[in-house]
Amino acid sequence: MSESPVPTKPLSTALILLMAVATGLAVASNYYAQPLLHTIAQELGLSMESAGTVVITAQLSYGAGLFLLVPLGDLFEQRRLIVTMTVLSALGLLLSAFAPSLTWLLIGTAVTGMFSVSAQVLVPMAASLTDPQSRGRVVGTLMSGLLLGILLARTVAGALSSAGDWRSIYLLAASLMFISALSLFFALPNHHHSAGLSYPKLLGSVFKLFVEEPVLRLRSILGLLTFSLFALFWTPLAFLLAVPPYNYSDGVIGLFGLAGAVGAVAANWAGRMADRGRGQMATTVGLLVLLACWLPMAFAGHSLIALLIGVLALDFAVQLVHVSNQNAVFQVRPAARNRLNAGYITCYFIGGAMGSLIGAQTYPLYGWNGIVMVGAVIATLTLAIWGFMLQRESRLPAAG
Repeated sequence: MSESPVPTKPLSTALILLMAVATGLAVASNYYAQPLLHTIAQELGLSMESAGTVVITAQLSYGAGLFLLVPLGDLFEQRRLIVTMTVLSALGLLLSAFAPSLTWLLIGTAVTGMFSVSAQVLVPMAASLTDPQSRGRVVGTLMSGLLLGILLARTVAGALSSAGDWRSIYLLAASLMFISALSLFFALPNHHHSAGLSYPKLLGSVFKLFVEEPVLRLRSILGLLTFSLFALFWTPLAFLLAVPPYNYSDGVIGLFGLAGAVGAVAANWAGRMADRGRGQMATTVGLLVLLACWLPMAFAGHSLIALLIGVLALDFAVQLVHVSNQNAVFQVRPAARNRLNAGYITCYFIGGAMGSLIGAQTYPLYGWNGIVMVGAVIATLTLAIWGFMLQRESRLPAAG
């Protein structure tokens, strides 16, 4: 299918950066709790498994928002939709900040997760407003912002918790989200491309796209499995680092997010490779690194250097595969980018919820060695699926 028309006035660098920051802030809202799970568990009198449900709730609610709300970008005016979602997500953060119990914290987390999918309306909007020759670079920039948001969320959350109270990060995050909403309201152009479908048919068309587009199916499977590995690692990490031999505070645990900033470089690199038609190579490299990273992870229980190497490799690989996936999916049907993105990202964050659940259940029973073994198995499966599909490549449309 031919490309949809691109506005004659290109997106400015300042607007691209604003969209990247807004994307990062929105998605970061789902990760502030990760380095604080140990502290939250102590204050609210929770077990490790119960505290882990905060992360799982964030992932599941985000996935629900992806499926139920992101397709609305192919129905309503996108600037208004993005701003509304951002405000509602901020209100969820305020609810979490004042939560007196786990129940209220989970409700606030669910509201925030549901509406923080504004990030996934921003990404296809940027792709639609950009010419094909630079689309990969622009998408890569927004995904770099998304990753930095996830990583810095952990760092800032840990620092604020150590300096004061774990609730302070939610107050700060809510304030930043309100500022983001105001900035986007004035800076984003009006952009309305209606699919001409009712809401039920709009949601049904997402399933239809899965049936009709093999590239979407393949890339969604890869996204689900790779992000499950990301969550499998990060969910129990706070528990590993809070006990001997590390005994780190929330602030120090949060600093580990900075080690994964190399993934932002991977996101930008993947976008540029997609612009040059080398998305499959980026995917292959990412999946190989994703498997190899579990070797140093095996020594992370007692070696800080091994842990840092593993973090760098994991975040690099996950972002390399993810941005390659998105660029491949966006090429399928330009007029249905929000629905394509909704389908892909829904699978992606279902994988995150699966990884968080597996991590929360595996670590108390089998410790860090159990996490490493599960991670290596999933990484091997993912690489095998990609290798099998490459052999059938002649039957598939171009995969990026």
